[in-house]
Amino acid sequence: MTSFLQLVAHDLYTQIGNDLSRTAIVFPNKRASLFFNEYLAAETDHPLWSPAYVSISELFRQLSPLKLGDPIRLVCELYKVFREETKSEETLDDFYFWGELLISDFDDVDKNLVDADKLFTNLQDLKNIMDDYDFLDKEQEEAIQQFFQNFSIEKRTELKTKFISLWDKLGDIYRHYRTNLTNLGIAYEGMMYRNVMEQLNTDQLHYERYVFVGFNVLNKVETEFFRRLQDAGKALFYWDYDVFYTRLPHEQKPPYTHEAGEFILRNMKHFPNQLPESAFDVLRKPKHVRFISAPTENAQARYLPEWVRDLKLEEKKLKEKENAIVLCNESLLLPVLHSIPSEVKNVNITMGFPLAQTPVYSFINSLVEMQTTGYRKDTGRYTYESVLSVLKHPYTRQLSTAAEVLEKQLTKDNRFYPLPSELKQDAFLEQIFTPQNGISALCCYLTDILREVAVIYRQEHEEESEDIFNQLYRESLFKSYTLVNRLVNLIETGELSGLRTDTLKRLLNRLLTSANIPFHGEPAIGMQVMGVLETRNLDFRNLIMLSLNEGQLPKAGGESSFIPYNLRKAFGMTTIEHKNAVYAYYFYRLIQRAENITLLYNTSSDGLNRGEMSRFMLQFLVESTHDISREYLEAGQSPQQSREICITKTSEILERMYRMYDIHRHPDTFFSPSALNTYLDCRLMFYYRYIAKLKAPDEVSAEIDSALFGTIFHYSAELVYRDLTANGKEIRKEDLEALLKNDIKLQTYVDNAFKKKFFHVDLTEQPEYNGTQLIHSKVITSYLRQLLKNDLQYSPFFMEGMEKDVYDVLEIAIPTGNLSIKIGGTIDRLDIKDDTLRIVDYKTGGTPKTPESIEQLFTPADNRPNYIFQTFLYAAILCRKQPLKVAPSLLYIHRAASDNYSPVIEMGAPRQSKIPVNNFAFYEDEFRERLQELLQEIYNPDIPFDQTENTKRCEYCDYRSLCKR
Repeated sequence: MTSFLQLVAHDLYTQIGNDLSRTAIVFPNKRASLFFNEYLAAETDHPLWSPAYVSISELFRQLSPLKLGDPIRLVCELYKVFREETKSEETLDDFYFWGELLISDFDDVDKNLVDADKLFTNLQDLKNIMDDYDFLDKEQEEAIQQFFQNFSIEKRTELKTKFISLWDKLGDIYRHYRTNLTNLGIAYEGMMYRNVMEQLNTDQLHYERYVFVGFNVLNKVETEFFRRLQDAGKALFYWDYDVFYTRLPHEQKPPYTHEAGEFILRNMKHFPNQLPESAFDVLRKPKHVRFISAPTENAQARYLPEWVRDLKLEEKKLKEKENAIVLCNESLLLPVLHSIPSEVKNVNITMGFPLAQTPVYSFINSLVEMQTTGYRKDTGRYTYESVLSVLKHPYTRQLSTAAEVLEKQLTKDNRFYPLPSELKQDAFLEQIFTPQNGISALCCYLTDILREVAVIYRQEHEEESEDIFNQLYRESLFKSYTLVNRLVNLIETGELSGLRTDTLKRLLNRLLTSANIPFHGEPAIGMQVMGVLETRNLDFRNLIMLSLNEGQLPKAGGESSFIPYNLRKAFGMTTIEHKNAVYAYYFYRLIQRAENITLLYNTSSDGLNRGEMSRFMLQFLVESTHDISREYLEAGQSPQQSREICITKTSEILERMYRMYDIHRHPDTFFSPSALNTYLDCRLMFYYRYIAKLKAPDEVSAEIDSALFGTIFHYSAELVYRDLTANGKEIRKEDLEALLKNDIKLQTYVDNAFKKKFFHVDLTEQPEYNGTQLIHSKVITSYLRQLLKNDLQYSPFFMEGMEKDVYDVLEIAIPTGNLSIKIGGTIDRLDIKDDTLRIVDYKTGGTPKTPESIEQLFTPADNRPNYIFQTFLYAAILCRKQPLKVAPSLLYIHRAASDNYSPVIEMGAPRQSKIPVNNFAFYEDEFRERLQELLQEIYNPDIPFDQTENTKRCEYCDYRSLCKR
């Protein structure tokens, strides 16, 4: 394969010889010069004077006395002109992003040498003097006529009126803006290009000849520049193309113009090619072409190892640099880098690593978010979520020893809105958690913290500093610092004064997301990983293109513009057709010399991707004479069957169980009803929680789940009855009636419960409720009221205890003798009326169940009444500790509104009369017998801790990730 640059190098050397010192070679971009230099050196064994290499944009910058302006400053300068010309009171915040749009339009006006006076003339005048526009060709004239057919000046809407009023001012804004920039010695790119053309003197150019290599679509400035140099005898032109999309379409019947060759044909007509057409008939030569569809974006990257193996690089003695991976979707860079196999020794990445994928980007984002939307100025507090994202960041962890402890403390205390004072645990955290007011303070705050972060990389050991990621992250830190510093300078000079914080956030985010960190390496060595634009002028023997989807190549949608499409077309400005033609040329030019072409596209239709192959692939499929193989990628299916988990009770596990729950060794340990219920529901869960002691990580959530809702209600009820029993245990009707009339007092009980159980703050502190929490608070207050109404009907009675601990000791046989085990827990409420001790368990959710028998409580099943098991366990304990009748009760608050509601538990088979359990003594012996059997089973070495058969219980289990259920 002879590449285009090789052809140019050979022809140029043949024409000019060894001394190219007075020659400048101009490329569309700089990358081609590195490859060209290598080809030029290969033309001779003797030393030669190298030419100067320059990109077209660099050439114009060299020729202009003006400097390219900072993009942000350019918008600020335009804003000043806009305010002067329109007398508008619009803020810089509102103006900024469409100001960028206006500069883009002005740039296009200048690059295409448009007569701005005629373009920005009064629309009415433009319509009236249409006939005088003799400089327009027929197509352009039709475009203007089309514009006025669609845009009626007479029929005005509010939007149209605003457009016309601004349009009439654009000419003045354009002229005034250019004058101001000239006085400042700066320019946007188009203005600089136009300025060069207006002052160009070809006799004073630095080089004797300029060689223009590999250009395609030219704007008017470039065309005029080429023409002036051609007239002066100082220009040579090398165009890269193929007859497949230039001459051959015109020989068809009927003839047509191929979009890839449209502009090349026009260029060669004005600026003849130095190379003969015979060198450009390569696309029809034999090629191995494959079209491969993939189900996802990442699947394409995972195909790369197979593609590399198929190349057989070592066997065929191929150079790595003759192979290219071209990414139409540049966000695939990381998956691609991870997928390149080890047999590829060298890789050259041309596109740069996105700053948005480095730790410093997420750190800056977290800091800005915390200091803006994460900080409440009215209360002087931060939000938990914004604080947590900063505390969890690796940079914070490395620079603050207190960060991890602080994070755990905030989580434990449910601190939704922490104060800055409680976050300042060390010097670094004090710097981070100091509120910032205004855009200047915010930017300076970021630069100060980035300087602190730089210490991490300075302290790295020398051997570690060679790590590629350390180099990358160090560069990303420096790049971020310079970007933020740019904003600081613009704020200090007054360019960005008055900018709102949210606009600064968007501006900073745009700067960071568009920035790339260049990879260091030798560009002309190794397999090339590149974006589409970097492929210009380069040829590869083996080529794979990823994400060749419609919408990726060509890119979907045209750029926004204030100048309507038909006027752009009429005045010869850039339109979407230009851009599509450019991408068509890139595609065809890239594949024309390649021998092995593999084109992949994604068939999934998610987001903006429609799952279609690019129009260029389809076009090539139709027009090409090559035998194209159509293939598809399919991920190898290996369904993962979840392995059954069964923990055998080894001697070590049994010894641990004896040790943990023997009251002679650990008097405070006990089996609660919850533990026994857990065993009956799932033995493995029991093992994880009560034997292995695996705890689910604590989380702070602004949401109140059903368990927390119940806890807050329980504590509210406890506070109420603590006050009612302050002077005695009797609960009287008149006290309940008085309390039911006092709404403020009831709400205070609930607020205090929230402070204690949810917000974890002092009773003197006023917590911040969000909307959902406020609703929960009101619901709990209504439940509390319902509880008091029920008790009003039951009163008078005596409150024997609230949140009272009760325990009993049972003995079970083990191989070494008897093991004494404590069982019990905390009863919500005990009250006495007449000869009955009532155990009351509050329930704020669920449906009352009626057990058929005691046996049902101990039989694992989906609908096993576990709440009743708990209450019966307490009843069994209390039957032997006092002489009264024990009535176990479940008070379902949300169902207790009816006058005849009774919380006493009933038993009985379905469709038979139910018996209320007013005296548990009748059931105690059977319950204790089965309880003894259950404890004996737990310690039975022959019964393992296995998974439940009822997978419904797995849906919300804390250990689901361990079980893989």
